[in-house]
Amino acid sequence: MDGPGGTGKIFLYRALLATVKRRGEIAVPIATSGIAATLLHQGRTSHSTFQLPLQPDSNSTCSFTKRSKTATLLKHPAIIIWDEAPMTHRYHFEAVDRSLKDLMENDLPFGGKIIVFGGDFRQVLPVVRNGTRAQMIDASFVKSLIWRHVNILHLRENMRFMR
Repeated sequence: MDGPGGTGKIFLYRALLATVKRRGEIAVPIATSGIAATLLHQGRTSHSTFQLPLQPDSNSTCSFTKRSKTATLLKHPAIIIWDEAPMTHRYHFEAVDRSLKDLMENDLPFGGKIIVFGGDFRQVLPVVRNGTRAQMIDASFVKSLIWRHVNILHLRENMRFMR
């Protein structure tokens, strides 16, 4: 879900979370930053949820095991909502993809889990320490092979100024 600030992303996340929970299913709300995670009911950071590597590379995986509490949590949700996704390095998405495929024992993108990635894709690229502009762009999610499996919903209208 791509939208600038004020277009209703948090409202939509909360509606999705409430709908899933009302059905008696599990929803996992996460965000790249701790501040964004506080805006989601029971939200956590992506690093704590997936146990992401601090210095990922093209072969990284998450550090949870198949018998851990994290694996139990990630095996059963109907939906995972990931806010501020554009700030995350593509290697983290690829690590989550590999780890969920292994956990769910299939080869579907993200192990067949429905994940809503949200944020403003025009705003902030992932941080690449001492990186060039090209390296920062290459680190973005849209440069990952996983990106071809993503359906994009654009939110354009600023809801803050609607009356």
